[in-house]
Amino acid sequence: MADDDYLDAVDYTRDDLDIEDLEDVKHVVRLVDVHRVFALGTNQIEAVTGVNLTVDAGDFVVVSGKSGSGKTTLLNIIGAIDLPTRGRVFVMDVPINDYDESFRASFRLNNTGFIFQSYNLVSTLTAIENVMFPMQLSEKSRAEIRDEAMSLLVSVEMEHRADHLPWQLSSGEQQRIAIARAMANDPPIILADEPTANLDGYSGQKVRDLLFELNKQDRAIIVMTHDEGIINQPNVQHYKMELGVLKQHA
Repeated sequence: MADDDYLDAVDYTRDDLDIEDLEDVKHVVRLVDVHRVFALGTNQIEAVTGVNLTVDAGDFVVVSGKSGSGKTTLLNIIGAIDLPTRGRVFVMDVPINDYDESFRASFRLNNTGFIFQSYNLVSTLTAIENVMFPMQLSEKSRAEIRDEAMSLLVSVEMEHRADHLPWQLSSGEQQRIAIARAMANDPPIILADEPTANLDGYSGQKVRDLLFELNKQDRAIIVMTHDEGIINQPNVQHYKMELGVLKQHA
């Protein structure tokens, strides 16, 4: 089916799209011949080269590759943090790169949860306040938001650390808080960049278990990682990236 044949099925003025609300959503993520070129002085660096990728609800996609291969750039494009130099990016069937930054910011807040290698918690906020932070635009009362945030902390077994600041938490605890924060607005897509890279064996396994549990809830999970404990799980779609080129791993 051609792009224009199904795009009209979605109201693109909305930024709070959800899989349960949109039966007509064809693909959670679809990239069509995506390129990303950076200018470095007089040189042109092509970080992403002709990437085509389709991800549906409930898919677990892993992309591995050497440092500098373009993995993080690709993740940022999927998450509408960065824009492709050329090509088409559809998230929940929305042609996201056709819209301004204000729309993209609101869209990704409601539709994508991010998990970073360095956790990216706000240092001056407690664990529960970090989880509440993405919910600030919600029309719910602060008490309702706090209750939801506490439920998310319970889901990652971190309710006992609710009032702790990030510096009072171990690396594994911070990453579990980051996962709770990524779930804050019940997004259909979870994006993770090397989520276990800085963790010990126990903490890494806790994070893996949480990611697989989120996937069982029909969320699409896209992870950039070298972690064999994630890559070798059944039903994982494994891709490799090399010099900006994405290929499905044999």
